[in-house]
Amino acid sequence: FRPVREIRPNDIITLTTFRGVFQYRVDGTEIVDPHNVQVLHRTQDAELTLVTCYPFYYVGSAPKRFIVHARQQG
Repeated sequence: FRPVREIRPNDIITLTTFRGVFQYRVDGTEIVDPHNVQVLHRTQDAELTLVTCYPFYYVGSAPKRFIVHARQQG
């Protein structure tokens, strides 16, 4: 998941599943407390939320989480 650190707004994420290929445009990123589950709440839009530990090279239980928010295209 370390390449996630390179993601920027307006980047396209392509997700391939057994149901097809889906593209998502990145709205933005944020760094949050690991107990902040609000970032996972459902919305009416088709969205993709990626979560990984932060800082990226932290050894052990990282103190923060890096969140990527993206909306499905098309």
